Amino acid sequence: MENQKLQFSQNDLIEKKYRIYNGDCIDILKKIPKKSIDLIFADPPYNLQLKNELYRPNQTKVDGVNDEWDKFNSNEEYDKFTQEWLSACREVMSDEATIWVIGSYHNIFRVGKIMMDLGFWILNDVQWHKTNPMPNFRGVRFTNATETLIWAKKSEKQKRYTFNHNVMKELNGGKQMTSVWSIPLCTGNERIKGNDGKKAHSTQKPEELLKRVILSSSREGDIVLDPFSGSGTTCAVAKKLNRRAIGIEKETKYVEISKTRLSQINTEDYKYLQLKEPKKETLQRVSMEELVQKRYFKVGETIFTKNKKHTATILNNGTIKNGVGTGSIHQIGALIKESESCNGWMFWCYNENGIIKLIDEKRKEYRMENAG
Repeated sequence: MENQKLQFSQNDLIEKKYRIYNGDCIDILKKIPKKSIDLIFADPPYNLQLKNELYRPNQTKVDGVNDEWDKFNSNEEYDKFTQEWLSACREVMSDEATIWVIGSYHNIFRVGKIMMDLGFWILNDVQWHKTNPMPNFRGVRFTNATETLIWAKKSEKQKRYTFNHNVMKELNGGKQMTSVWSIPLCTGNERIKGNDGKKAHSTQKPEELLKRVILSSSREGDIVLDPFSGSGTTCAVAKKLNRRAIGIEKETKYVEISKTRLSQINTEDYKYLQLKEPKKETLQRVSMEELVQKRYFKVGETIFTKNKKHTATILNNGTIKNGVGTGSIHQIGALIKESESCNGWMFWCYNENGIIKLIDEKRKEYRMENAG
């Protein structure tokens, strides 16, 4: 961890696992080697444009976001700033990296448009549902209980990126995790406070939010970068999850908070958090033609869809024939579904002694009998 003048090299990024840099993120991002970062989480200024002080019904003042770093003279100035830092982030992302950007209704739509204009390809918009939101004290609007996270890859053509599907299922009790995350605001012991007892950072994010971001889209040892590091939540969670981390922060006071926070983390205490995506089992490739040749299916046998609305005849080369045409189990399935693709193994069924089974069962049977 340091905040001295940068002299970046690829070796620097590998040798120093956790670093917080004090300075303007656009300047510092230009000094980071291109294509060296595996994951970016960005919590930029929201440009809240607060005009007046806000008071509760009991006339106590609400401690809102009124920091200088969140103030811009115009939307055009904010858009220019957004375009510059996003462009700089895109330069340092590896060809398999992804980026997360969080925002509120004040800025996220502007940010999303700029991301698309720059060539980013959006994978998901995740809604952070705050289970304990601040009320709308004046009673003139709905209570704002969500923020949006945009998850994107560098371009539409980018083929590979990390998504730990099974890890997220494990976090969600065995069910596929949705794009709505119900997580409380950062409160209690997790909230960092100054000597005056007041919160040290006005928009500190909960660690649970960053835990999901980092576990879902990076691997152990990856480099996670936060260009608006604030109180250091991203770097702290990255350390707990055995990732390397780089934080960039303009405000010196936050850099010092982050350094202290990181120094107090013993990774051994967080082994239970370090979930890993299971390695994909290497399965023997099996084709319908093989199954026909080995007489797992007969030439002329009829297979059908689960609802029995569509049938097809198996031909001697493993293709199938249906009213829509002749082709593979996948091609004909896609034509029937009027879709670009179809997993034919999970689409077609056969009848075995009165029991309807997916044709994938025959593939499994073949693998078991021909293992080794």
